[in-house]
Amino acid sequence: MVIDTTKANPWLPWPSVHPQAPLRLFCFPYAGGGASMFRSWSRELPLEVDLRPIQFPGRERRLREDPYTHIMPLVHATKQALLPYLDKPFAFFGHCLGALVAFELSRQLQAEQHLQPTILFVSGHRAPQMPDRFTPAHRLSDAEFAAELRQRNGTREEVLQNPDVMHLVLPLLRADFTVCETYTYTPGELLRCPIVAFSGAGDKAVLPEELVSWSAMTSGPCATQTFPGDHFFLQTARSQLLQRLTRDLAQIKLEPPVSP
Repeated sequence: MVIDTTKANPWLPWPSVHPQAPLRLFCFPYAGGGASMFRSWSRELPLEVDLRPIQFPGRERRLREDPYTHIMPLVHATKQALLPYLDKPFAFFGHCLGALVAFELSRQLQAEQHLQPTILFVSGHRAPQMPDRFTPAHRLSDAEFAAELRQRNGTREEVLQNPDVMHLVLPLLRADFTVCETYTYTPGELLRCPIVAFSGAGDKAVLPEELVSWSAMTSGPCATQTFPGDHFFLQTARSQLLQRLTRDLAQIKLEPPVSP
C-alpha cells in the first residue's frame, strides 16, 4: 500500500520536510513533552534524514485527548499509527518516557512484523531491566507531586514556576509518570539493531551503570555517551547531540526493511 507521508496525522503532526530522504528518524518525547521539541532538528540534520517527531495524545495539538497511563496500549497505538511509514529504513530516538516507548516499540516490531530500526537511540532513561531507584510519585497530591518533580530535576524550572502552566500540565505529567512507574520489564528476544544510549552528566535519573546496561538489550553493538548538563541535556547540549546523531546515521547501510 502506498501512503502519502507528506500529509499530517495526529501522531505525525507536521508534513515531512524531506519526503524523498532515504531514512526516516522518528523522535519520541519525554514525559510531559510534545513533538514540537524536535521540530527544529531538521535544520541541523542531513538532508538524507526525514525527521518525523511523534505526538502522543494529551499534549499540544492533541491536548483534548486523554493521555495513556500504561505503556503497552501506548506502544500498540503508536505502532498502528507508524506502520504505514515503515516502508523504508527508519531509526528511533526517544528521550525519558520516549526512550521506553521506542524500546518496547522496537521489540514489538521485531517480534510481530519482522521489522527493526536501523539504530535505536535511547536518551535520559536507565536500561529497562534496571530497578527504579525512586519511590513512585504518580499517586502523590498535586503539591507533593510538584515538589517531587523539582527534587528530581526532571521537569523544566520555567514550567514548575508557572502556576497556570502547572495547572495544565500536571494531569499529563501524572499520566506520563504512571506509564513509567507502572512499567515492568519482561525478558524476551534481544533486539538485533544497534543501540546508542545517552545521558546528561548531572542527570540524577540515570547512573553510569544504568546507562551501560542498555548493552544487555541487544545482540548488536551498543555505545554510550554522556553529555554536559542534566536531564534536559538534549536542549543545553543540543549541538553536540545532533552532531553525534548525524555521525551515527551517516554510518547506516540503507537497505529496505524486510517484512513478512
